[in-house]
Amino acid sequence: MQVILLERVAKLGQMGDVVNVKPGYARNFLLPQGKALRASDDNIKSFEHRKADLEVKNLETKKEAEAVSAKLDGARYVVIRQASDAGALYGSVSPRDVVDLLAEAGVTVEKRQIVIGAPIKVLGLHKVQITLHPEVEAEVGLNVARSVEEAELQASGKSIQEQAAEDEAAAEFEISELFDDIGAAGQDDDDPRNHGDSEDPRDA
Repeated sequence: MQVILLERVAKLGQMGDVVNVKPGYARNFLLPQGKALRASDDNIKSFEHRKADLEVKNLETKKEAEAVSAKLDGARYVVIRQASDAGALYGSVSPRDVVDLLAEAGVTVEKRQIVIGAPIKVLGLHKVQITLHPEVEAEVGLNVARSVEEAELQASGKSIQEQAAEDEAAAEFEISELFDDIGAAGQDDDDPRNHGDSEDPRDA
């Protein structure tokens, strides 16, 4: 199916390009979102008349998107979630969660603008792409943790699993030291020299 693009579409083409796409992609995405028109003679003529206005509008929205990108790009947000000791989330962090998070920060985006490569299902630091405009993107970081304290730990570059392993090793060391102290005390008790009432054989 041929369509004429009304804006730049990644991996497809620039505004004004006539391209071949799968009918389902056109019907379900390009046409309903106003990104393209069927490439009929009438629509191509209509585009030529509207091209100047579309280019002006595109430039304005691009500038707005760049201003938002400057605010968002590189920002990091803390997401508190319940998770197992192994770090697996009870659920996942979805694009809708990111939309709500950004709304709290005063930035309005739509769910379709959030690009999460794979579902976020574990604690840790994750990156999310936000398509603010066909030519403008921003990348934000999500610090997914069970508490603010854990988030601070992760932000310092240490994972929850690493900290748990260190805590366990420290606990084992303390127990080992305790048993060493108890063993040393027992040896002192068994030494006759430590008993004041011991008899010298020469006094017999």
